[in-house]
Amino acid sequence: MRPGKARRFGTPHWIADKMELSRVAEYAMLLNRPWRLIWLNLLAGTSRGVGIAIGFTFFAATIIYVLQVLGKLNLPIIGDYIADIVRIVQHQLELSTY
Repeated sequence: MRPGKARRFGTPHWIADKMELSRVAEYAMLLNRPWRLIWLNLLAGTSRGVGIAIGFTFFAATIIYVLQVLGKLNLPIIGDYIADIVRIVQHQLELSTY
């Protein structure tokens, strides 16, 4: 699009400019190269999986830490329940899986 020159809605040039901004041509080129599409999807899926694993690990560690702190407070009913959960989790972590 020429700088300073506004295009009117519905004109062929306006439609071409909008298609160029939406990157339709790049998407069409990607569809013509299936191995590149597979590689990009594999990379995106792996990255997403690693991110979820790291996030869940951080979340679970935080929950376990909070439960340990609550277990040390010796709250009457909740403290025993939380202490049992922490003991079960620690026992599972100590088990050898191989």
